[in-house]
Amino acid sequence: MAGFRERTLVLIKPDGVQRGLVGEILARLERKGLKIVGLKMVWMDRRLAERHYEIHRGKDFFEKLVNYITSGPLVAAVFEGPQAVEVVRNLVGATDPAKALPGTIRGDFGLSIGRNLIHASDSPEAASREIELFFSPNELFSYRRDIEGWIEES
Repeated sequence: MAGFRERTLVLIKPDGVQRGLVGEILARLERKGLKIVGLKMVWMDRRLAERHYEIHRGKDFFEKLVNYITSGPLVAAVFEGPQAVEVVRNLVGATDPAKALPGTIRGDFGLSIGRNLIHASDSPEAASREIELFFSPNELFSYRRDIEGWIEES
């Protein structure tokens, strides 16, 4: 549907921050035509990590995942655009970087499933829940860019 806009959460994980890939990752998403409506650096605490990864509680990798995501600062961003969830997921690539296509973020920069650089919401419902974990309403901005008419059909 032309003009259908949604928001999605992107986390550039501690390995992406440590490797100096924040600018490159944000730039790729912006160049696609997505708009940043929220952006901040966060050092996730255990409580937030457990809430964020609640769906994985009880799985054998849960503890390792929580320890990793809390090991250093990350960058949280909210992107907006037509079908933002699907567009971002396609740009990010497969969870396992060894299986991610070249040209995707994980395909170009990732080597390990445990250090895969980026989290992206997997559905509009998950995006809504995750955005609320990281951003208060006054940290998200609605604005129009002059280029939107060149990116989106009316």
